[in-house]
Amino acid sequence: MVGILHPGAMGAALGSALKARAGAVIWAAAGRSHATAKRAELADLVAVPDVAELARRAHLIISICPPHAARAVAEEVAAACAGRPDPPLYVDANAVAPATVHGIGALLGERHVVDGAVIGAPAWERGRTVLWLSGEAAPAVADLFAGSPFTARVLGPGLGQASAIKACYALQTKALPTLWAALAEAADAYGVRDPLAEQLARDGVDLTAHLDALHTRAGAKAWRWAGEMDEAAAALAAVGVPDGFSRAAAEVYRRMADGSPDRL
Repeated sequence: MVGILHPGAMGAALGSALKARAGAVIWAAAGRSHATAKRAELADLVAVPDVAELARRAHLIISICPPHAARAVAEEVAAACAGRPDPPLYVDANAVAPATVHGIGALLGERHVVDGAVIGAPAWERGRTVLWLSGEAAPAVADLFAGSPFTARVLGPGLGQASAIKACYALQTKALPTLWAALAEAADAYGVRDPLAEQLARDGVDLTAHLDALHTRAGAKAWRWAGEMDEAAAALAAVGVPDGFSRAAAEVYRRMADGSPDRL
């Protein structure tokens, strides 16, 4: 039996993808919103009372939650599994730094943990979304996704590899676009926004279009992307790569999430 923590848009898609191979897929209802319950229902996932019950029943648990909550979710699972003779396999599919995954491995036992990274939208059809996996048991997890809408790719036996590719990829998809917000805010502060937009247009760059695209993509997810950028910064710093740009991107997303300044 497979457990999903938690069935947001991506979690519901992952759970649905596993039903063909795993049979029943369960989720923990305690403390979750009506919207989450509705997504789980539409994906045909089975509710259990709480994380403790899910951890006791599942043989495979997939954690897909906001980056800042990844460690806490793993700790809750570890507490529920204490004394269990056959601990479940735990896939941390969150956008976290390799060091975070190693910490979860130390908590749950590295051979029981698989590092996962989803790149792409919640997958309901094949060919658009990749699930990168690493860890000793990564091939077994990949097999469960065979024929599903998620293309599972195994990187190797080491924890942290999947998280590393996610962090590096996010620099291009999530960090780089925040440059438009930063330069627009600075130009506003100096009173040169319109001349800057004009100069950029001479180079074929539409500043307004870039800002609109950033707001459209981030939208209500800005608070979550801030946490992802913090984790990406930690990933860079761990290998001696400057992490300031990632931390700046995190701050831009926090401002967007807070609604201040309005010009962002």
